[in-house]
Amino acid sequence: MAPLWHLNFDIDNYVNRIIPPPPWQAIPYPISYFLGYRQSPPEKKHGNILFTLRALLGVFVSLVLIQLLSHQIPWVAASGPRIVASFGAAAVLEFCAFESPFAQPRNFYFSQIIASVVGVSLSKLFQLGPDEDWVRWLGGALACATTTALMDLTKTVHPPAGATALIAVIDDSSVSIGWKYIPLVLLGCSIMLFVALILNNIFSRFPLYWWTASNLAVFPAKQPSGLSFVDEESGKAQPAEITVLQGEIVVPAHIRLSPEEKLLLEKISSRF
Repeated sequence: MAPLWHLNFDIDNYVNRIIPPPPWQAIPYPISYFLGYRQSPPEKKHGNILFTLRALLGVFVSLVLIQLLSHQIPWVAASGPRIVASFGAAAVLEFCAFESPFAQPRNFYFSQIIASVVGVSLSKLFQLGPDEDWVRWLGGALACATTTALMDLTKTVHPPAGATALIAVIDDSSVSIGWKYIPLVLLGCSIMLFVALILNNIFSRFPLYWWTASNLAVFPAKQPSGLSFVDEESGKAQPAEITVLQGEIVVPAHIRLSPEEKLLLEKISSRF
């Protein structure tokens, strides 16, 4: 058996094979457009002032909507927090760094699910012990650390989720609502993602992928950007190079690319 420091776990090797590719071809293009699908690479380039103003609007609108809608829930209005503080950091990612892997829906949603479940579970557990501040702070640190480890193993790293787990243990208003903290977090995620899908697809593209940049199909299929990763026909000599053309990336079947490498090649292809 290999030493612990040599062990490697890749969850995508087990999960990606059972997840179907996105059905973009079956969805009307005006709808799939706002879900991040593009039939061709974007051509227009815009200045950073425009994107800064859009980010300002996105952060403001999403946080206001989360507070307004969550306050309509009776138990939130009575004693719960209108918004989980970590959504401030999440908003920066979703509207300023939306091309980052940390901001993609898989990372955004599943990290917050992990964080809220771990946070509430440890909060309940540590409430069984002595009612002292050091116990709560110890539980908060353990919740953040556990969430970080689980995000890393599941490839769902989203930094604000660490704060979500911490808040679930140390914040009085969050502790008071118990397991209701989980749907409150998911409501905030849904509202913010909805706003991001609308605003971030004006002049740019979001998300770059929903689950992974890797090809989920058994055979090569179009990626969310509309670009093709074309494998060489069987029987031919295997080439050792990757060809990047305008709107097309040719990858030999024997070469495996990471999601980050594929995204980089897509960006290079779109510049031609």
